[in-house]
Amino acid sequence: QVQLVESGGGLVQAGGSLRLSCAASGRSVSTATMGWFRQAPGKERQFVAAISWYGGATNYAVAVKDRFTISRDDAKNSVYLQMSSLKPEDTAIYYCAARVSGGISSRPDDFRAWGQGTQVTVSS
Repeated sequence: QVQLVESGGGLVQAGGSLRLSCAASGRSVSTATMGWFRQAPGKERQFVAAISWYGGATNYAVAVKDRFTISRDDAKNSVYLQMSSLKPEDTAIYYCAARVSGGISSRPDDFRAWGQGTQVTVSS
């Protein structure tokens, strides 16, 4: 069973950047679709970005497209989310997730393994 641990969150001013990391353990995620989701207070968990197991396909939520970049390093069993031009509405807990079988997806229910999340706060 895969365990996921996120890091890299913090407080940043609007317009700034952060890089989130997700380290996997317990098994290799090299053949898993990996995703990032976020949840703001009082709101449902929403899709942010996903990357296919071979890294050739990516998918982004409209709200973050052209500002965020998802990538993976299978040698390190890790996935990353580079966030730029951050806005206050990006404030949320960010979760890493793994979909062990199946293609790229934006549905939370398709992802079986989840990290504990890392807080990102963007001040105006």
